[in-house]
Amino acid sequence: MTRRAAITGWGKCVPPVQLTNEDLEQLCDTSDEWITERTGISSRHISHVETTDLAEVAARRALACAGVAAADLDLIVVATLTPEISCPSTGAMLEERLGAENAAAFDLNAACSGFVYATSVVTGMIESGFAERVLLVGAEKLSYVIDYQDRATSILFADGAGAAIFEPSESGAGVLSVDLGSDGFKGRTMVIRAMGTQGAPSAVNEPAVDRLHFEGQAVFKIAVTGMAA
Repeated sequence: MTRRAAITGWGKCVPPVQLTNEDLEQLCDTSDEWITERTGISSRHISHVETTDLAEVAARRALACAGVAAADLDLIVVATLTPEISCPSTGAMLEERLGAENAAAFDLNAACSGFVYATSVVTGMIESGFAERVLLVGAEKLSYVIDYQDRATSILFADGAGAAIFEPSESGAGVLSVDLGSDGFKGRTMVIRAMGTQGAPSAVNEPAVDRLHFEGQAVFKIAVTGMAA
């Protein structure tokens, strides 16, 4: 029987504070009706803690669900584009917090597709026998890079984390395949310059420069085309 990577436990962290459509009406030129009609979103969760804190809660719940001890993990992968610091990685900090002293750890940044890309990495490592027990966490604190006067972005993005434990399965259950793709030619439709090396270091985050630049309609068309394909 083919060795596959199966999810044996999962967990999440949803911040308690919610930013509603009515709240956004006070911050930018929008309305609950306009947002709901176009996105179906009525509120989004905003975190008062850092990305690693969100990841830790989700990870501990996933470990408990799977009945796996942190010390038994071979690998920790964190999919994020909003790490609280550049180095050490969120994965490495999470390793310390969990006490997963036997695990390798790293971050993976593929934006909205991060968890899918990370799943392909985890699956490949388990199928090849490189790893037996892997913790995969998707965690974001996107509120940090949002300009709340920009209705094109502030209505969509928020904070939270989800985690899954992957283990080998010989029963046929598990990840059957992962289809990856990228269109770097349209990369300018979604840009975050903050936390990058472009430009001069600054102690002040200027919304016009450092916050998320997002062309909603263009990204929507790209996503629909890609998902349909």
